[in-house]
Amino acid sequence: MEKTPRVIVEPPDSRGLRAVSVGGTAVGSAWSPSGLRKVLRQLGCPEDIDLEDRRVMVWREAGSEIWPDRKWRRRTATALMMAGLVLSMVLLTVVGTPDAMGALTFAQRITGFLFILAGAVQGLAALAALDYEGKRHFKHSGALVLVGALIALITESVFLFTWLQEREPTLYLPVCLLLFIWSLWALWRLFKEQAWRVIPHPKGFATGVALSGLLAATNFAYSAVYQPTSAPFYVTLTAKFGTPHTDPTRPFIHVPLTFQVENTGKVPAYILADKYLVYGRSAGYSKDDGGLRDWKKALENRSDAELHVARSDRKTISAGQFAGPGYWLHPGEGHVKEKVIQIPRSVGYDLLEATLAVVAMRMDRGKIDLRQLQQAHPSWQKKEGRFHCAECIDMLIHEGKIRHNNNIINVTRKPRYVTVLWYGTREEFDYSYAISSYKFNPQENPDLKELTREIAAEEDRYGVESRSTSTRVSVAALMASL
Repeated sequence: MEKTPRVIVEPPDSRGLRAVSVGGTAVGSAWSPSGLRKVLRQLGCPEDIDLEDRRVMVWREAGSEIWPDRKWRRRTATALMMAGLVLSMVLLTVVGTPDAMGALTFAQRITGFLFILAGAVQGLAALAALDYEGKRHFKHSGALVLVGALIALITESVFLFTWLQEREPTLYLPVCLLLFIWSLWALWRLFKEQAWRVIPHPKGFATGVALSGLLAATNFAYSAVYQPTSAPFYVTLTAKFGTPHTDPTRPFIHVPLTFQVENTGKVPAYILADKYLVYGRSAGYSKDDGGLRDWKKALENRSDAELHVARSDRKTISAGQFAGPGYWLHPGEGHVKEKVIQIPRSVGYDLLEATLAVVAMRMDRGKIDLRQLQQAHPSWQKKEGRFHCAECIDMLIHEGKIRHNNNIINVTRKPRYVTVLWYGTREEFDYSYAISSYKFNPQENPDLKELTREIAAEEDRYGVESRSTSTRVSVAALMASL
């Protein structure tokens, strides 16, 4: 009877790995003769053991010269599998962290945390790939790598689908394409090796993965599309003249005027641009009863057609900004501005008209760099760099970078900028605004052509709405109340 149990070397598997057992107990595996000697040394065998000694070694089905493993091909596949999982982990973490930590809505934060969780799974899968492509000591390493590859395929498909909506080149696009191709290769390799065989309930596993992907896609659609659309968004404007007072020392009448902007909706709002204008109207009257005068012109200008007004002139008495670009309001908050309009006692106006206009944006659609937007750049000053334009009309330029509250959209599209231009004349103030991927340069496009190309689509995407209100008061009524 032999005192020393014989070492049995099994035939190579599909990858070239040969299992080693002693006395019916598995003790290791080897890719090559040197790996076999390492296993034998751990069993206490001498380093110079003769692998051809039939008294000690038993070679099943294949002799000691059969070692089909291709070391460099195996190591290359391992490196590729781990690199794809690690890169996917980094991408998911980078995309998910801003939403998880800074999104305004609960659903958007959940989406961010789901991406971070998926990134953590990718990290574990990368460690499992080292075992799965190696000697497979961990039974479920293949299943974990399979989950990682499926996560990569699902998330990269979402990224590419979102990118296809605009087709804008970004730094993330090559990474997404690379990972999408990698995920197809990884799944092909895993399915070819039937990595799911060790899963206790493969159908339940596939159903769980599919439901998880469906849940993530549904949550993304809810947070990116439905929720920012369903929540009501209202900005209410009011303008009201007060009781006038006379100046005891100077020939002026002081007319109080109150403007108010209130967020009566359910979501916070940014104020992108605003202005107020106060006009004085002088009218020439006529006894002619021939019908409404200049009704066609009134329809074109959205003004009034009047029967007994032969002509009317309107002059700007006061103009300015209400709050300025970058002001913001929570739901239920309001901002009030009180003005005192001074008009001469001998004024020839018959009506005073006040107008307030505001452009507002939903904060649940995007986040603006307010420090940038609130800074005014006069186009007539050389120190303003690209905003300087000596040949343009004088204007104040406000610009701020904006990011969508769903970071998937940010990484699949070019950066967006809010641009507000303020023009001043001797008659009134006016503004132009746009949200665009184009960084405004007044020297190249002083007429906003590049900006206005994208304004309609971007206004809808970021929930931009314009509001205005006006009020009129009779000067005769004001005089009578003195």
